[in-house]
Amino acid sequence: MTRSAEAVEAQVIPLHRPGREKPPTAVKPVEAPVLPLPSASSAPPEPVAPSPAGVDPQTFFEPAPEPESAADGLARALTFLRNRLTGQYRVDEFGFDREFTDTLLLPPLRLLYEKWFRVSTSGVENLPDEGGALIVCNHSGTLPLDAVMTAVAVHDEHPAHRHLRMLGADLVFRTPVLGALARKSGQTLACHPDAERLLRAGELVGVWPEGFKGIGKPFSARYKLQRFGRGGFVAAALRAGVPIIPCSIVGAEEIYPKIGDIKPLARLLGLPYFPVTPFFPLLGVLGAIPLPTKWYIEFGEPIETGAWQPDELDDPMFVFNLTDQVREAIQHALYRRLSQRTSVFSN
Repeated sequence: MTRSAEAVEAQVIPLHRPGREKPPTAVKPVEAPVLPLPSASSAPPEPVAPSPAGVDPQTFFEPAPEPESAADGLARALTFLRNRLTGQYRVDEFGFDREFTDTLLLPPLRLLYEKWFRVSTSGVENLPDEGGALIVCNHSGTLPLDAVMTAVAVHDEHPAHRHLRMLGADLVFRTPVLGALARKSGQTLACHPDAERLLRAGELVGVWPEGFKGIGKPFSARYKLQRFGRGGFVAAALRAGVPIIPCSIVGAEEIYPKIGDIKPLARLLGLPYFPVTPFFPLLGVLGAIPLPTKWYIEFGEPIETGAWQPDELDDPMFVFNLTDQVREAIQHALYRRLSQRTSVFSN
């Protein structure tokens, strides 16, 4: 049973109750004081440096916005608690809780993004300000930290501060606590119907088509893209008529250098693999701390899909060729960035 795609978009709950608004009061105009003209003996005004070419002088000389004060942060936290206790918050049909994500999930991930991995992002202008788009990324790192770092990059670096709706494996949603957090952060199962509904609703959707083959590959195969499957994500973007944006991530391969796999233990725990790194499981919990590598996330040029003919959308070879085009774009971007990188841990 399908529900309307219009319900995907999260709704903002007003902090006041309906019917309690105060009527607007008339504002009395204030007359500007008349300033005396400077005398001939007064000193001439200091010259003002010209603004850069193409920049509006009014916006060029506007002061930078002040950071949020402790009082503002406390007020926002109290508002969040009040909304939780009174139930005045909304989630969409996929379970996405925008207020919960912005207040509780993004701040700790932002510290990891800015301080630990020191992520540098480029090509954010290729993401649309509104409307749907499919962001296709390479996958690596033993644990899917590259996915959440991409979500932080989309939200914090894009002028519209959009949320990335990630498509995850069923293992994520079967895991206690993690599955609930994934739903609240906007993730949903990586299936064609959910992906197409989100895209038609104008959401930014992120997919990592390498899956466990990419995230669990050995360190010797780093930055070599695995198979992208049968192109289901491309078919969803074609049917929704939204652009496909290749995204390359450099730096995640080295956070957990996987040198082995304990397969019997993985089968016992129901995991796709049980990684062995130079520090895990030898150092226990300390070995689970990711290495502080320097990350680069690059959003490539969009591949438009709206110009294709309807009969091409059902052609498996056409979908396969377009999938391979997206894969090659990501692979070339990875090689280019790696050739420019001088160190794994610094710029």
